[in-house]
Amino acid sequence: MRQIDPDFLALPMRRMADAALQRARDLGAEHADFRLERVRAETLRLSDARLEGSIDADDLGYAVRVVKNGTWGFASGIELTPEAAAAVAEQAVEVAVVSAAVNREPIELAPEPVHADVTWVSAYDVDPFDVPLRDKVELLADWSGGLLKDPRVDHVQASLMQVKEQKFYADTAGTRTTQQRVRVHPVLDAMKVGEGRFEEMRTLAPPVGRGYEYLTGTGWDFPAELAALPELLEEKLRAPSVEAGVYDLVIDPSNLWLTIHESIGHATELDRALGYEAAYAGTSFATFDQLGSLVYGSPAMNVTGDRTAVHGLSTIGYDDEGVATREFDIVSGGVLVGYQLDRRMARMKDLGASNGCAFADSPGHMPIQRMANVSLRPAPGGPSTDELIAGVERGVYVVGDKSWSIDMQRYNFQFTGQRFYRIENGRLAGQLRDVAYQATTTDFWRSMEAVGGEQTYVLGGAFNCGKGQPGQVAPVSHGCPSALFRGVRVLNTVQEGGK
Repeated sequence: MRQIDPDFLALPMRRMADAALQRARDLGAEHADFRLERVRAETLRLSDARLEGSIDADDLGYAVRVVKNGTWGFASGIELTPEAAAAVAEQAVEVAVVSAAVNREPIELAPEPVHADVTWVSAYDVDPFDVPLRDKVELLADWSGGLLKDPRVDHVQASLMQVKEQKFYADTAGTRTTQQRVRVHPVLDAMKVGEGRFEEMRTLAPPVGRGYEYLTGTGWDFPAELAALPELLEEKLRAPSVEAGVYDLVIDPSNLWLTIHESIGHATELDRALGYEAAYAGTSFATFDQLGSLVYGSPAMNVTGDRTAVHGLSTIGYDDEGVATREFDIVSGGVLVGYQLDRRMARMKDLGASNGCAFADSPGHMPIQRMANVSLRPAPGGPSTDELIAGVERGVYVVGDKSWSIDMQRYNFQFTGQRFYRIENGRLAGQLRDVAYQATTTDFWRSMEAVGGEQTYVLGGAFNCGKGQPGQVAPVSHGCPSALFRGVRVLNTVQEGGK
């Protein structure tokens, strides 16, 4: 079990928190919380096995959030002294006082037990920031060079993103949390020009809440995946263009995670469903009056939110409002039964407690309601991917994510992928290209006939889920098995583009 870095623990966080919270109390705040955090990020990019760029960012600061006379106040700072923290608390209260004139809805927070002096560290073995930069570049260059030796590959782009996030939180109720988590995302993209076209084939390895061990054999077999890329790329280059029509689809977790993210994850954020989030990517068709009655999908559809999943990108012990994280139901047997909540949303709709979905991406931003690891559950003892394919006479097997589009209510959508295979009489019959599938959210999920078993389940995800104004980004994972959908509309993207 790794420990929180001593250099972070050495910061005067507790003295600063005590000073800030006491000052907020003295000025009449009903609630105040203090959050000190350090976010370190490093990104490497290589082009054809040569280092193209390296970015190393380190963000250290703190924030004070208050509720004064039922109104939010927020301020942040970078001077790490108790006196400066108290001054920031004064600024937060001043913001609340000024804002009260235009506030029409008093802020109330759902209750949460006190979590005093608790510590949480994510599950990883090797801190990527302890690995020398040269070693990381050499590994990516070696992988890229191996692909470039194959005549079926013309160019290779490689990247590695890694983040370490450390947070200390304290509030006037007595909660104190100290946490540290690490995440990494390696990507290699092989490209080929031929047959009058340009094609690319990207690795399917998802971003994960792991350390550098992910690149060296723990959690993913990169050598095996890289060895397969040239042949897959060559087949894609020669593949026929799909004939548009209605097909049965078997969708691999490497593609389905993104459909879950856009059509379920964002749609079941309660602030979005209530219209409080609209400026960034719209609201949601899954409105609150439909809770408990909306038939979201087929009876095979069971979706949970979970901020405790091992190696999940959204996984944390306690959220940015001091709430202990947990797993909760969103869709059960195809019916909408829950939303993702922070403390304000939970209180507003009398839903009991928050389910731990508050997050701020930096010390300069106020926490907002953000996505948990929203996942489609596998069927206990369910079928393999091959068994799902065997049940299809005419269809398409979809692998890997690529471009996507969805409307401002998370309802009408279109998704493409990395590669597609024709299914004929229960067997794969070679790759296709120029494929996109299109549906409404409810038609799509209601067409899901079967989900795969635990052996098909994979945790996908992204580092850069966007929300809010000013915009914030958050990491989030989505687990899912392979799944079978009947009668989905498939487009030919070249024809749709008028070419």
